[in-house]
Amino acid sequence: MVAVNAMVGPRSWTGLFTRSSNKRNEKHGDYSLSPLQEQRLLRLQARLQVPFDENRPDHQEALKALWRAAFPDVALQGLISEQWKEMGWQGSNPSTDFRGCGFISLENLLFFARTYPVSFRRLLFKEDGKRATWEYPFAVAGINISFMLIKMLDLCSAKPRCLPGINFVRLLGEDEAAFDVLYCIAFEMVDAQWLAMHASYMQFNDVLQATRTQLERELSLEDTQRIHDLPAYNLLYQ
Repeated sequence: MVAVNAMVGPRSWTGLFTRSSNKRNEKHGDYSLSPLQEQRLLRLQARLQVPFDENRPDHQEALKALWRAAFPDVALQGLISEQWKEMGWQGSNPSTDFRGCGFISLENLLFFARTYPVSFRRLLFKEDGKRATWEYPFAVAGINISFMLIKMLDLCSAKPRCLPGINFVRLLGEDEAAFDVLYCIAFEMVDAQWLAMHASYMQFNDVLQATRTQLERELSLEDTQRIHDLPAYNLLYQ
């Protein structure tokens, strides 16, 4: 595996895309949140602050649950095991990959596995289309997607100032799981872009940028009232 400069350490594949920023997003004036929107946004932002802690029993259990969802018929040998590479982690200890995005990136993967298991397994096992010789690693790609969404939606600000982020908060007011569902949609979009671009490993950054551009466009549509109204949501049911 090629070493690249990344946000979580010198040997990490995570964060290939992070040279981009929100600067290209138009900033919008002040706006008001409903009490429900504000409450849900604050809860989501609180999730962003939770680092992955390999010593916490609930974090350990979440990681084991992800393994069971991915490989229900294969016993996991341990939280540190070469088996993890089969899911697309960089090494034998997945906890090192979470440093770039925290516990929410594991929550996103687990939500995907539990809510859309057919889509999850289809992407994990690269079942669609003509695949590249050097494929993107599934789990680490998932962390990149979580991080991309956080930046794209401007979730680290007190409240988003870009149009996709503003519209997302409205969707969050309709469905508290909107961020997790958007993650699943984005993962499907990444794989579809990967196949459409006939991409290989070192082009993942380009694939992620193309996905972000499409997501920003869909989140700017005026007739989007719920997360399920996004055109790309239908990818989860192919």
